[in-house]
Amino acid sequence: MTTLRSFGLVLLAAAVFVRGSHDTHAQQDPSREQFRFRTGVELINVTATVVDANGRFVQGLTKEDFTVFQDDEVQVISHFTSERVPVSLGILLDTSASMDGEKMAAAKAALNRFLLQLLHDEDEVFVYTFDSSPELLHEWTSDRVRVSRALEAIEARGGTAMYDALAEAVPLALAGRHRKKALVVISDGNDTSSRTAIDVLKAQLRETEILVYAIGIDTQVETEESIRRSWGGFAGLLFQGRGRPIPFPFPRPGTRNPRGPRRPPLPVPPGTPGHPPIVPPRTPTSRSRSSGTDERVNVAALREITDTSGGRTEVVRSARDLAPATAGIADELSRQYYLGYVFKGEKDGKWHAIRVQVRDGRYLVRSRRGFVASP
Repeated sequence: MTTLRSFGLVLLAAAVFVRGSHDTHAQQDPSREQFRFRTGVELINVTATVVDANGRFVQGLTKEDFTVFQDDEVQVISHFTSERVPVSLGILLDTSASMDGEKMAAAKAALNRFLLQLLHDEDEVFVYTFDSSPELLHEWTSDRVRVSRALEAIEARGGTAMYDALAEAVPLALAGRHRKKALVVISDGNDTSSRTAIDVLKAQLRETEILVYAIGIDTQVETEESIRRSWGGFAGLLFQGRGRPIPFPFPRPGTRNPRGPRRPPLPVPPGTPGHPPIVPPRTPTSRSRSSGTDERVNVAALREITDTSGGRTEVVRSARDLAPATAGIADELSRQYYLGYVFKGEKDGKWHAIRVQVRDGRYLVRSRRGFVASP
């Protein structure tokens, strides 16, 4: 009897230990508790960001406030949470030559604040740097102090292999232990050195649930906007057809030319004296690999990469704006809604569109635009 009683106490203690471990794990990552897969059932997870007309995050919504469409058919939302869940986050930092100086110092300061003050203790991170080629600076860790120290040692040099860095970071991001996964890219130039084509990268990302955010530093935006403010509508002439010469001098708005309107000079045929030499255009690849000089941020390409995932691209005017931009991403990751529905279709390898709406039509929703039903 004593033996049976002792055996029963051991079983009870084991059950309490298992239950306690399970509860502790659920507290660390609520999404794993609420978004558990069932055998033979595939759950489609959707992270939704809801903002009002002023761009402020909308909180307090319930499952009944959302409608999820797949291929324009309403889906039954089987899983929902509005709580902040842990995130597995990859950071990709441009360390090309054009980032040297103030930009690199500001990027390090912004990322240190992002890592040490804005992320939560249960979050995990890894860091890639990329110049002419990508390099894994630090693998997955929750020790963000070590990551911060590693960032201090990096230097700027070379070209910009952003697409290659993203292509390498995606498999590592998928190996993160939290269900919510995100990548943040910081760069000041167009891709100049990658071997990975953007279409290949987009296809790679479309097969994942990874949120992708990009911050582009484009100091020329500040120059153009300051001129527009100074010259008003007349400034449009300066930037229309970029690359063509603008006739000078021209009168400042509000003044009159005492000599009357100037006639444009007659065109000079190519090959005649006085005609400027014809210089063949330089392709981005030849420019980057010969001189290492980066071009302006390709905002359209960044948005192609980020928007389909449910993330976003933000272009800042100076390195000083990196801190609020990274803080905004951290804030967004903490205020998102997490929805899930059961996929009942066939794994046909095709793209299936996803659209999320909220009951209040005044609000805007950003989420992943679809998924590939991989066999």
